[in-house]
Amino acid sequence: MEAKEYIDSGILELYVYGLLTETENLEVAEMAKNNPEVEQEILSIEKAIVALSSSFSPFHSVANFEKIKARLELKHGKVVDLKPASNWSQYVGWAAAVLLLVGFGYQTLELTKTKEAIATVGTEKSKIQRDYAFLDQQNKETEKSLTIVRDIKNTGVTLGGQAVSPTSFAKVYWNKDTKTTYIDAAGLPKPPRGMVYQVWALKLSPVLTPTSIGLLSNFETNDQKIFAVSQTDSAEAFGITLEPAGGSLTPTMTQLYTLGKV
Repeated sequence: MEAKEYIDSGILELYVYGLLTETENLEVAEMAKNNPEVEQEILSIEKAIVALSSSFSPFHSVANFEKIKARLELKHGKVVDLKPASNWSQYVGWAAAVLLLVGFGYQTLELTKTKEAIATVGTEKSKIQRDYAFLDQQNKETEKSLTIVRDIKNTGVTLGGQAVSPTSFAKVYWNKDTKTTYIDAAGLPKPPRGMVYQVWALKLSPVLTPTSIGLLSNFETNDQKIFAVSQTDSAEAFGITLEPAGGSLTPTMTQLYTLGKV
């Protein structure tokens, strides 16, 4: 799915609100890591929430103060003016009122700042949790890859580069007992748009017989570049060709990138 389609789907809003499952959260974290546009959209949504929360902070302007004063006069009648005992007492009264208003304004400002700080911390916490979830998933994938490589029951078959791409290489990890087969494709270049790598199990005699055992789909998003393919009953060699998206019934030999005997 393209980044724009992903953003328009509305899943990012649900992600920020914390309404997705753990699996969906990991999917969004993976998408955000590989697509700066998605990452920026998540930050924009979080900032919008911060701005919305700040808009509800109380603020009493001078105009509001005059409205309150007018309503009090309507309720209790006209205030009777009393001659002040002295100018000094009048100044003291005004000074106290000013200090009270200034103090109230300061408290309101501090409250607003506190709310904004809390919202900012919440946004940073959300990003940290997202990064942690992604790293945790990466760690699990790395551990799985190491398990495959270190399994002494797996037969390692090195595939060397061919004429179309001499510098390419790959490795097959094949467990002949369980028939499970993994491909380490770290030595293959990124496939062109609309193309995919296809893996073949080959019998060399009496005639060359290729059997497709899988496609290396999602090549770009697979950071480990280790792919599980179909179980393999028997093979005398393995090869990897570049084929149109969806794969081919038979290998395109002019696009044979790697080949290796068992």
